[in-house]
Amino acid sequence: MHASHGGSSGACMTLELIDISVRDRQSHPRLAGRITGHVSAVLTEILDGNEHRHELSIPVWADVANDAEPADIDMALMLKAAKIIARLKNTMLAAE
Repeated sequence: MHASHGGSSGACMTLELIDISVRDRQSHPRLAGRITGHVSAVLTEILDGNEHRHELSIPVWADVANDAEPADIDMALMLKAAKIIARLKNTMLAAE
């Protein structure tokens, strides 16, 4: 996931997802088939030539089949987090 934008002032911002992993997950206490958890994401941002590293913990949830494999559950949670990050990047780029 990579975004780059240069504004009229010449400033340039680049934001890239460099790592993503499931930190924890558990069954929802009341909703059958729902898994909740946290995904760790590492982003690098290059702003005006300076690199900044951001380590985020993103709360996520996914509805999965009762017989879903652990790897499939992790993928569903990471995809949910990636969509959240994409929305954040789009908001940041639109604000410039």
